[in-house]
Amino acid sequence: MSRIGNKAVNIPAGVTVTKNDSNLVTVKGPKGELSFQFNNELEISVNATEVAVKRPNDTKEMKALHGTTRALLNNMVKGVSEGFKKQLEINGVGYRAALQGNKLVLSAGYSHNVEMVIPAGLKVELPKNTNIIISGIDKQLVGQFAAEIREVRKPEPYKGKGIKYDYETIRRKEGKTAKK
Repeated sequence: MSRIGNKAVNIPAGVTVTKNDSNLVTVKGPKGELSFQFNNELEISVNATEVAVKRPNDTKEMKALHGTTRALLNNMVKGVSEGFKKQLEINGVGYRAALQGNKLVLSAGYSHNVEMVIPAGLKVELPKNTNIIISGIDKQLVGQFAAEIREVRKPEPYKGKGIKYDYETIRRKEGKTAKK
């Protein structure tokens, strides 16, 4: 039994969920609108206060799809009502970020600046030139863009230089020492 899949997704006030015959679910809320095409074999029932997902059989694929579908629906509802946010920190001498229109320009120790186009639907803020806040209604898009930014210069274990998530701790290594 999928424990996650059996839980109903609560719909908060101000959010509407609609489903058509081909399992295309649209969620509208105060922050925006999201749509996703789910598997036709799953039965998605929408009430005024909750959304429930049922699977037709207990095959391994259906069990996995059941929990995943429920989690995706929950993330859609949470995204249009509250939104998602990721924070990144930049550590290193001369490492910084800047916004130029719809581009994020990173100076991360290379001979050139790295320019990244901000995807539609995301908002990027720079409270300081070493802090990046990414926010949006699509959890997958927020996480993917944050991972792409971190990939520009992963934090290294000797000096801790690089781009890391705000909650991440870098396990430091001791450098080489001279023989006596």
